[in-house]
Amino acid sequence: MVTSRDPSVRSLEVLQQTASTSRLLNLLAIAKEHGKTPEYRTEPFFRNHLLNQSLILKHSLRADERFVFSSEKHAATKVIIPFDRQDLTLGGKSFFVGQRGWTGIVNELTGREDSQDISLLGALDSIPSLDPFLLREHLVRQGFSISTVYFAISASDLARMHDFVAGQIRDLISMAFPGNSHDHPRKMANYLMSNRINDYLEPLRDVLRLDSDSYQEGIFCWKGFLYYKWALADMGPRVARLLKELPLLQGFGDRGHDQKRGIESAKTRLRKAIQDRRKEVIDVLKVYDTAYLDLTRRDKPTAFRDFLINAPALFMVLGERIGAISHLASFWQYRFRDSLSLTAPTREIIDMLTAFEGDMDIKEGMGALNGLRS
Repeated sequence: MVTSRDPSVRSLEVLQQTASTSRLLNLLAIAKEHGKTPEYRTEPFFRNHLLNQSLILKHSLRADERFVFSSEKHAATKVIIPFDRQDLTLGGKSFFVGQRGWTGIVNELTGREDSQDISLLGALDSIPSLDPFLLREHLVRQGFSISTVYFAISASDLARMHDFVAGQIRDLISMAFPGNSHDHPRKMANYLMSNRINDYLEPLRDVLRLDSDSYQEGIFCWKGFLYYKWALADMGPRVARLLKELPLLQGFGDRGHDQKRGIESAKTRLRKAIQDRRKEVIDVLKVYDTAYLDLTRRDKPTAFRDFLINAPALFMVLGERIGAISHLASFWQYRFRDSLSLTAPTREIIDMLTAFEGDMDIKEGMGALNGLRS
């Protein structure tokens, strides 16, 4: 059971007010905004109405949560069904996709057995990020037909992303279509960011000598790498703001010496972890950059072939790292809209930092912060 005091979600009420992010799929907010539209009713995300008004999180598991899984896990997909959608302070029921007996839990909570909803939950668990663009692409590939109202990405963001991708793949176009002026980068980017790319780049599959399944999976992960390169650049200002303002955050109320010292230590750990994770993301993206240069500049297609084969595993690592950073930066922007008012109740700060350390998997810090609540 999740209650409003659970620091892992920073209260259901706060979550409900937050838009979907790379770590949160806010189906409750989508229901309130689009619930009366025809496409929402005819192409729902989940067929069960309780699941279709839930909150879905990419959640970093605490030590006392890992026992529900049969194998070692550090992150999981968490589904929260509020007790009362009008009063989220009452909390809700929750489960992890993949925990022991989870399908029975779903059937008990929803009052029915629906294999399509179970399959959809499994598909959500198999992708490292809930970013709307990647999530939609992933679910389309899995055969799910879901209304676009569930995958909100603004027209301006989409245009900027396509422009970014066009610049990234310019060399590939020059190599694959020499002297063919109508196959310009923007057109190629539009193909790549749609499901039509597979036929368009079929000659590339022949050059790389990949079977159809490996090629399809590799192309999807290639899209993911390009998307994450854009996302990393796009969220740069928000991450910079978080790193700058985190040391300035001040608490008030019940603030003893131990609490003050613990909060300052946690802020230091978090800043270092964010910087380290961002470096890890850059290092993974360099693997792609090197393989792409080998293909387009050094006449070594086998390097790009190896990248596409290994891309799914790298994609998971990349998604987890950049998803955690993006979620923290987005939540910070939501919670502290005014950079001149970096204050909050001490208990809220402790809860927030505890959740942040869980998101960043800072094991040495979470226990210390939990002891500061008393």
